[in-house]
Amino acid sequence: MAAVGGVSDGGVGRGEPRSAAPGAGSSRAGSSRVGSTGVGGFLAAIADVGRAPSGGYERFAWTVHDLALREWFAAEAAARGLDVTVDRAGNQWAWWGDPDADGPGVVTGSHLDSVPAGGAFDGPLGVASAFAALDALRASGVTPVRPLGIVNFSDEEGARFGLACLGSRAVTGTVPAERLLALRDRAGDSLADVLGRVSPSGVGVGVGGGETWRSGGVRLDHYGRDPEALARIGVFVELHVEQGRYLADLPVDEAAPVAVGAAIWPHGRWRVDLAGEANHAGTTPLAHRHDPMLDLARLITDVRAAAEHTGALATLAKVEVEPNGVNAIPSRVRAWIDARAETEQAVRSVIGAPSSSEPANVGVVAASGLTERPTLRSAADGGVGSYAADSRAGSHAADGGAGTHTADGRAGDSAGDPDRSGRGVAGGTGLGAWRPVEESWTPATVFDPALAARLADVVGRPGSALPAPVIGTGAGHDAGILAAAGVPSAMLFVRNPTGVSHSPAEHAEQADCDAGVRALTAVLADLLTAPARLPSGPNGSARQAGRAPSVPADPR
Repeated sequence: MAAVGGVSDGGVGRGEPRSAAPGAGSSRAGSSRVGSTGVGGFLAAIADVGRAPSGGYERFAWTVHDLALREWFAAEAAARGLDVTVDRAGNQWAWWGDPDADGPGVVTGSHLDSVPAGGAFDGPLGVASAFAALDALRASGVTPVRPLGIVNFSDEEGARFGLACLGSRAVTGTVPAERLLALRDRAGDSLADVLGRVSPSGVGVGVGGGETWRSGGVRLDHYGRDPEALARIGVFVELHVEQGRYLADLPVDEAAPVAVGAAIWPHGRWRVDLAGEANHAGTTPLAHRHDPMLDLARLITDVRAAAEHTGALATLAKVEVEPNGVNAIPSRVRAWIDARAETEQAVRSVIGAPSSSEPANVGVVAASGLTERPTLRSAADGGVGSYAADSRAGSHAADGGAGTHTADGRAGDSAGDPDRSGRGVAGGTGLGAWRPVEESWTPATVFDPALAARLADVVGRPGSALPAPVIGTGAGHDAGILAAAGVPSAMLFVRNPTGVSHSPAEHAEQADCDAGVRALTAVLADLLTAPARLPSGPNGSARQAGRAPSVPADPR
């Protein structure tokens, strides 16, 4: 890889960036010095924004912490003379050059929001690396022939309103605007309500009136798909911390700090409602109880059993209990299931629903063209592989027992009912007996094969003539939403030594973060200066942003 420019040390320590901002949990971000800070300096400037007692982050969409990060993004862009715009979905764009006159352009970036108790690198590493790469490009005297954009997508994690990649889904029109605006958070506020309380600048909370007043640069009556914003994107490259151990587990002679993304697994989210009967915890005999918490316990073990049986990844980690009192038997429990796998059939088998080529109610249509889907293993391992789920068996409540209840809350012994026990799930029935309700679905997304091959060659591996590894991922990303919408897209993954993510323990070494910036800088320099065209997206429209190599992508 021919590096373009240098990246200075930023002092990223294990698990968290060096703090350069106000006190813990601050709603204000610091600022970096233009041209004198590396990626660690950018992360340090926002290190204390939204810091939770757990050591992780609580940066939920359109909260005071998210607004502070939007303010930081706009300030860093302004300090570099970039033009900042906000699209109809509330995503922020900072442009070096005019994408309307000289575009479409090359875009990079990610998101700044977090999951509950999230890590410091998931999302912010991509935005910080984008600014660091821009500084490196300028320091090296690169003269682009097309504009460069840096984006901060809003609400990528979906932690507040329950739908991941909300900003990119909105701008691409994947989900109707009216449905998005009607989504509600745990406090009962709709997205429309929340946007209505954001000041016109989008960086503070205020009050306003009028039916179409601007909210964070977003007119509520124009919220949603933005053809003008999409038309400015010739190609999108998202850098992200790896959320797994593929790079960390490579043998020494194949070591690489950065990989190129090939595809995103299909994944979805489902809700299960468990009915019970509220009653007094101290006076109701066990035999007379209708306790949905017993159903929840069995559902949790059934989810694990179904995932093990199909070779998928499935998680039940969000629960709402009513009335949620320590001395009250619940009247209702609501639980959410996240399921992902290499194929749609495997995911649907977990849930107990048939596969379908039709997109679900809030899904995206996957990019087409490849019959083999890349997995979490590289072709360097000898071909298409799979992610092995933890095979350690847990207790699946297969034997039922006294006091168990059926999934609809009626008392009964499930020992003889294979459809309502772990034994039935393991036998292939999936979770259908629990009547899960699909809330979101995203089919497999294959990134532009020619673009992925090109990036692998540009990035390479240190001390080797080999291209960078090309890997799949089970995590969803805004790049996947854009790719499915027809925008040529690619991803770069920075090595994560533990593979831990969505946790305060999430980490990337400073040297690897710097390597990620060097890789991104080289990729951007290549795309910004090449005179020819990139391959067209799935919609067939050619995009004037770089050259298209004839080397096919490996389906790894």
